[in-house]
Amino acid sequence: MTDKELILDMMKKAGEPLNAGKVAELSGLDRKAVDKAFAELKKDGAIVSPVRCKWEPANK
Repeated sequence: MTDKELILDMMKKAGEPLNAGKVAELSGLDRKAVDKAFAELKKDGAIVSPVRCKWEPANK
């Protein structure tokens, strides 16, 4: 499972918008890896921001 897949799966299970710091904490990934995956997920349109600085999967 790639970092992006792990992050998306974890975000779906959380059921609420999360910031990158919380995702790093919950997933055990390095913050830099989370930031890189977030950038790719945003570019792909896989995550959206319902509130400032927090993200959730585009397709819940």
